[in-house]
Amino acid sequence: MAKKVILLVEDNPDDVDLTLRAFKKNNILNEIVIARDGAEAMDFLSAAGKFAGRDLDDVPQVILLDLKLPKVDGLEILRRIRSDERTKLCPVVILTSSKEEIDLLNGYKSGANSYIRKPVDFNQFSEAVRQLGLYWLVLNEMPPVGRKV
Repeated sequence: MAKKVILLVEDNPDDVDLTLRAFKKNNILNEIVIARDGAEAMDFLSAAGKFAGRDLDDVPQVILLDLKLPKVDGLEILRRIRSDERTKLCPVVILTSSKEEIDLLNGYKSGANSYIRKPVDFNQFSEAVRQLGLYWLVLNEMPPVGRKV
């Protein structure tokens, strides 16, 4: 059985720390891979760059994706995820501070499973992460990897 890895695609170090603290507070002990820009996220998903040699069949259990990223923006990453046979069914939760309605609409049009605006308050953010972890890591059942649909 594949590991339940979380891919966190986030360029803001404070938001990375906040997310990791919220996971720890809620006893979410899954391996968390952090991609700090869009190109690094693509490298992880394609087993390139510093992720060369990674098993491509280890698809993340969930991808937490910021939209405003350097090098490759979040919506382009989402489009590439959905166009790849290996990752097209992978749950993608947009986790962003963007309040732009167009980002919300484009996120869903591009195939996001969920869109969460990051609360500024740590307790609210921690509760959102707890619920996210419970649903995507415990309750949600992933399709088998490598099967054609």
